[in-house]
This record gives sequence, C-alpha cells and structure tokens, in this order.
Amino acid sequence: MAVSTIYSTQALNSTHFFTSSSSSKQVFFYRRQTNRRFNTIITCAAQQTVVIGLAADSGCGKSTFMRRLTSVFGGAAEPPKGGNPDSNTLISDMTTVICLDDYHSLDRTGRKEKGVTALDPRANDFDLMYEQVKALKSGIAVEKPIYNHVTGLLDAPELIQPPKILVIEGLHPMFDERVRDLLDFSIYLDISNEVKFAWKIQRDMAERGHSLESIKASIEARKPDFDAFIDPQKQYADAVIEVLPTQLIPDDNEGKVLRVRLIMKEGVKYFSPVYLFDEGSTVSWIPCGRKLTCSYPGIKFNYAPDSYFDHEVSVVEMDGQFDRLDELIYVESHLSNLSTKFYGEVTQQMLKHADFPGSNNGTGLFQTIVGLKIRDLYEQLIANKETAPAEAAKA
Repeated sequence: MAVSTIYSTQALNSTHFFTSSSSSKQVFFYRRQTNRRFNTIITCAAQQTVVIGLAADSGCGKSTFMRRLTSVFGGAAEPPKGGNPDSNTLISDMTTVICLDDYHSLDRTGRKEKGVTALDPRANDFDLMYEQVKALKSGIAVEKPIYNHVTGLLDAPELIQPPKILVIEGLHPMFDERVRDLLDFSIYLDISNEVKFAWKIQRDMAERGHSLESIKASIEARKPDFDAFIDPQKQYADAVIEVLPTQLIPDDNEGKVLRVRLIMKEGVKYFSPVYLFDEGSTVSWIPCGRKLTCSYPGIKFNYAPDSYFDHEVSVVEMDGQFDRLDELIYVESHLSNLSTKFYGEVTQQMLKHADFPGSNNGTGLFQTIVGLKIRDLYEQLIANKETAPAEAAKA
C-alpha cells in the first residue's frame, strides 16, 4: 500500500486540478462542506490500479454483484475502519468499491429545489469524479466526499488509498468520456422495466418502509432521466447482464422466473467471452432433468454470436431456475472460457453465497462468471505490466 502525507488548509477560492513531478505526486481536491471549502494536498508513492466500472439504475442488484466480485478476490468487503459509519465505500483485501453517489454535487434538498433527480448530470460533479479516479488509478490517495443516504446530505470527505482493484459503481461510471477512458473493464446491469419494478417493490417496501404508491411515483419520475442519461451507457459496456421475464411461461405476469442474458463484447483485451459447447456456433440446450433438478417451467440455455450497438458480441442465455446449487457443476462442465482456477470453482462460489439474491437463476450465475473473468483480466494486466519493462530493456 502506498504511503501518503496529508495537509489540510482552508481555501476561500478553489478549483480542481492535478499536478505531478519526478520525485513525488500531489493531488489537490476541493469539496464544499456547508459554507466552507477545504484544500487537501495528498502526496503518495505511485502504483498502478486496475479500474472496473459497474453501471445500473437504483435497485438493480449492484450491491449483490459487488459482494460476489469482492468474494472472488478474497476477504470480506467492509466500510473503512474508524471512519464515517454512513460511508458508502467497501474495502477488502484487494478491492475498494466506491459508490458514485458520493459525487452528487447537490444534496437531497438541493435537487428538490432545482427540480432535478440524482440521475441528471447537473446533480453530479464529473470533474471531481474524473480527477479522483485518475489519481487512484495512478496510485495517488484522495479525499473522497461522502453522500449520506440516510440524511440526504453531503458529509465530510474520507481518505481513500489506491487499491489493487478499484470498482466504481453507480449511475454514471460510463457517462463521462474522460472517466470511461480510465476503465480497464466495464459492466452494465440491464434490468427490464417489469423485473425492475418487482425488485424495487421488494427492496423499498421490505427494507426501507416505502409505500407501493411512493415506489410507483418514484419510478415514473425517474424514467425520463434514466432513458436519457443511464440506459445509453450500456453501449459502452464490455459485458452486459440483461434480466428479462421468462419465455418458458406464456403470458407470465409474476416475474419470479427470469430469463438472463450475458452479452460479451468481442475483441476486448484480456477478455475472452464464455461459450457453450462450441465457440461461434448457435446452440439451444435443455439440460437433462436427471442431472439438473429444476421445478416448473424447467430450464433452457442458448448461446450464439450476435451484434449489440454495432459491436460483435457473444451471448449466453439462461431461462428458468435450478433447485439444487450443487448440481450446477453439470452446467459448469459444459461452459468454456470460464477463467476458473480449478474444476467446479463457479459452483463453489455459488454455494458459498447461496443466500444471495439470484443464486437460483442466471443473475447469480452470470455475476459469478463475470467476477471470475475480471480476476483473470486483472492477473493478465498485472503480468503484462511486470514484463513490459524487461521487454523494453531488451529492445
């Protein structure tokens, strides 16, 4: 971990900027807190951080995906020790997860006064987001603001040290081109309106005490901004997990059985798409009922090459759900390019988190697979950086 020195002074007039020199690097960040601004200088020995971006609307499974991803790298993800108990940051042995809500430029009252939602770019500080992600990627510690979801206010900033893997998750990781260019890999969770509504009701009514009417009103109020600012980001994603209603039950209205598609962009460096049976072929597969227990309406897999926003992609699809996670090894054995380290690792990870949402359908399966692919991408990136100086010396 890089060693940093912090100096804090009060500044009346400030702008964001980044500067470096041959002997050390400094980063100056300013953040308004109530009526004051603080000028923080952080110097730090540089290291290279791999940056992953995860985009999705609120209530679409980002938190569950983060827990699956950090588990792949080992160690429990926890808030910064001794810091703000309302921090949104999660830190594990190798990863730091930053919630991009922390870059809201307006608190809850400010958004209400200006008549904008949190999805609107005008409610977010993309300059600060870019500067801090760039600094962390370069191995420089930052003082990141905190958006308090309980109070709706902007709390005092917290110190974030550069991790081996930085995950930025939230509404806008691919919205700003500057931030997008810093990403080593990007994922978009694309939840259909029908499924999103069911999930949001379950979360907000059960966990946050919201009424059904308020949830419906919130969804309708957010939809124009979601369509304008959030949904278009999926065209830039290296992998998209698309969650849809099942096609196995005619006219299904319950939304309990899901059809999930893993859309993987071809030609991404250090990333090879997963395939079923035969790479590049079009495959439809109904697993043997004696080898994979699944209740009505059964289970079906599809795999095929396709195009997505003018990009060549490979798509693996799962419709239905399984009853016994230990039998998932049967499905795993028919998938290739999983980037596992041993036979059955996907099944092991799924069993490890059997109580997570989506563990009996394609959401959990594909989130786990993407997590393993990100681990492989990270290891290839690091190996390439370590060999690059030696190759340059030979040349």
